[in-house]
Amino acid sequence: MLDVRAELTATVWKVVAEVGTAVVAGDELLILESMKMEIPVTAPEGGTLAEMHVAEGDTVAEGDVLAVVATP
Repeated sequence: MLDVRAELTATVWKVVAEVGTAVVAGDELLILESMKMEIPVTAPEGGTLAEMHVAEGDTVAEGDVLAVVATP
């Protein structure tokens, strides 16, 4: 299991991927918004999106776990 963490304090603008979806490194999981900029959050490795810990509109802090990717 691999935690995907927030790199900055932001608001979750859009959740792109659904739990159970197969992902490859670089696939977009969600989009954060900070200071009117959209910041894509991508899968660091291939696997399956096992958990999504945020919903659209949530505020996250730097270091918060956003999602978990189950790696083979």
